[in-house]
Amino acid sequence: MRFGELKVFSGNTHPALAHTICDHLGQPLGHAEAFEFTNENLFVRILENVREQDVFIVQPIARPVNTSLMELLIFIDALKRASAGRITAVVPYYGYGRSDKKDQPRVPITGRLVADLLTTAGANRLLSVDFHAGQIQGFFSIPVDELTAEGILSRYVAAKNLDNLVVVATDVGRAKEARSVGARLHAPVATIDKLRVDNHGHTEVFNVYGDVAGRRALLIDDEIDSGGSMIVATHALLERGALEVYAAATHPILSGNAAQRLQESPLKEVVVTDTVPVPLAKRVPKLTVLSIAPLLGEAISRIYSGRSVGELFEETYDLGELYKRRED
Repeated sequence: MRFGELKVFSGNTHPALAHTICDHLGQPLGHAEAFEFTNENLFVRILENVREQDVFIVQPIARPVNTSLMELLIFIDALKRASAGRITAVVPYYGYGRSDKKDQPRVPITGRLVADLLTTAGANRLLSVDFHAGQIQGFFSIPVDELTAEGILSRYVAAKNLDNLVVVATDVGRAKEARSVGARLHAPVATIDKLRVDNHGHTEVFNVYGDVAGRRALLIDDEIDSGGSMIVATHALLERGALEVYAAATHPILSGNAAQRLQESPLKEVVVTDTVPVPLAKRVPKLTVLSIAPLLGEAISRIYSGRSVGELFEETYDLGELYKRRED
């Protein structure tokens, strides 16, 4: 089915990303207003015609997480009631994604609950980047396009020409991603065996599987929250003979003083994307932030025109050319 015009709107969580996506698409950001009343109730109003249009609403479920989620739900409802033809929720960071299974007695699966909320609100499809767990796609009864920042991060690291590189998964759950990045960088892979000892971000490393002695290590993770796991892993690698340790992650959550902790750690550099906003106060010298906008913009263009989004995952697709067009 063909819809009308392509329209992109933004919530209040990350308007800078939405503007950059629109720059890539060569069109203006849609007009809407979203604010909070004095009684803390949120309000959204669409300020242009969206009837039968193909609408994309950009809103990571990031700090303030619950406000971002509620605003997104209300935005979707407003678009549905304005008779939008198709509504795609562009959620670069899927908040609550770490609550993806019952790993303790009597706990919720909030990642599934959020999927139900988005669908019930009226989203027709979801576009996101690097879920915490693959099964999150199965939480939805609507089409889901999950992009990955692996190509962006790998391209940046490759340009550094680090010799004797080893790619290291921060835990066994990230081993598949580490193998993929290792293949892109033509580097061997190692894995850290760690245990999360509580619900407050404390971890303990038991072993490192793979040869890291005398090598430059690149730690791979989907997000950096408190920074604790990344720092513990860095010390473990250095203790086992790694020459230097770099880190790459898609989502820079950087809770509390995480940015300063990373700056003061032995890490040489931390490379992330802007799936969530990174305030200037947290842009420490060791932190490099790469734009995810060209990738999201290309995916939006392909969804709108009915072209394959899967081609963005293929090794033959020139992601570098995509970003060069953006820089030009």
